[in-house]
Amino acid sequence: MTPDINRQNSCCFTGHRSSKLPWRGNHDDERCLLLKERLYDIVEALYNAGIRHYICGMAVGSDMYFCEAVIRLRAEHNEVTLEAAIPCEEQTKLWGKRERRRYNYLVHQCDYETVIQHEYTKDCMHKRNRYMVDNSSVLVAVYDGTFGGTFQTITYAISKGLEIIEIRP
Repeated sequence: MTPDINRQNSCCFTGHRSSKLPWRGNHDDERCLLLKERLYDIVEALYNAGIRHYICGMAVGSDMYFCEAVIRLRAEHNEVTLEAAIPCEEQTKLWGKRERRRYNYLVHQCDYETVIQHEYTKDCMHKRNRYMVDNSSVLVAVYDGTFGGTFQTITYAISKGLEIIEIRP
């Protein structure tokens, strides 16, 4: 865990990648803009409830919207910290140039980087998700009800007693 960070004042995020969202990565779609505002409203409400540290898994799609919402919150409240939980050093290897550029910008904006492991393995995303849940008291999830990594993260968070805030995309 990062220095001086308490699990009780920490929040993590899980959500669908761009390909599973109805707007397929069109960041100007009205539904996407509404989701981004909703995420900001949620991180602001969590801040008002005492959350100061936010952990993001840095995947394309919902994760990046969450990361941007926390960066916006931190601009208003300098005690907010943001951690990039990176599953492996090769996370962006198969991404397009635009996605990698955005990822690099967002990671650079984070206060902390936690790289779970050096090389990609089938379970590195799963390990990243467990790390985030194990170091948080609240999970925010953009979830449409389908099976996958978001479902598994929510299920693990429930087993660990986290408060779950679920948003339907």
